[in-house]
Amino acid sequence: MDFTNPLVYGVPVFIAFILFELTYSKTHGDDHLYEWKDLAASGFLGVGSALIGPLFKVIFAVVLFEGVYELCNPEINGVRQNFLGYESFGYIWYVWLLCMLADDFTYYWFHRANHEIRLLWAAHIVHHSSDNYNLGTAVRNGWFTILYKPLFYAWMPAVGFPPEMVVVCLGIEALWQFQLHSVYVPKLGFLEKIFNTHTMHQVHHAQNVEYLDKNHGGFLNIFDKLFGTWKELDDDIEVKYGVIHSPESYNPAVILTHEFKDIWNDMKKTKNWRHKLMYVFGPPGWSHDGSTLTVKQQQHQFKKFKEAKKSNPDLIFSRPN
Repeated sequence: MDFTNPLVYGVPVFIAFILFELTYSKTHGDDHLYEWKDLAASGFLGVGSALIGPLFKVIFAVVLFEGVYELCNPEINGVRQNFLGYESFGYIWYVWLLCMLADDFTYYWFHRANHEIRLLWAAHIVHHSSDNYNLGTAVRNGWFTILYKPLFYAWMPAVGFPPEMVVVCLGIEALWQFQLHSVYVPKLGFLEKIFNTHTMHQVHHAQNVEYLDKNHGGFLNIFDKLFGTWKELDDDIEVKYGVIHSPESYNPAVILTHEFKDIWNDMKKTKNWRHKLMYVFGPPGWSHDGSTLTVKQQQHQFKKFKEAKKSNPDLIFSRPN
């Protein structure tokens, strides 16, 4: 059965909604929401992803998914049998729901890994590098994530989901992720208990210490809640978007590569190979001499600061990195 990737129809919708939000913000006193140079950089990176993506998706996603599916689901007497001993999945409606749930579970761990493994963070930081939170930022995607993202999803065709079904679910997930990047949608009441919403994604894009590495979910927030990474937006906290170490450039080449350069510079600080590997595969912020801290270390310090502030209200938190 053949399906069309929903992103084929999503691109013109993305452009239309960005233009709508841009116009609305400029005519309703929110001039700060969009900066022209920042939007141009996001747009360039988005167009690059749209052009490069299909090529690599054919090579790394379709070929990978098809190969894994054929290997793990051989056709026996006209029926595909999964290597685990059951008949491979078809296209009935509840299989689509299961596939979306499996996709959401995979997206959570893929996304979380991008924040907790520095080499992957170097590719993903592109998306977080803007100090602005808007629909333009939604298309500010790193080009290198395309190279490894399909590897996270290869287990799905392995257990029996048809490759085209997986690709469609990936496209639907991307459509949902795009529309989350807006400050104009308030908290959504009871829906907040189930879905990953706009305010939750604002938390994810914030560089406030208490918000770092939170809300990695796709459609649902259940996996964040299960695995301890969920946090609700606090209306009393002023959100600061972006990353702690900004590339401080609108040059797409700098935005795409600056964290890789920082990794290389950090590796040169030590001759110990274990330390070098930690700078590549350890959590962002890890350092062999304690000069910079990981997110967990920063949040531990922040927790101690809040406790101390109860007895000394004049204390001011100093960001360690």
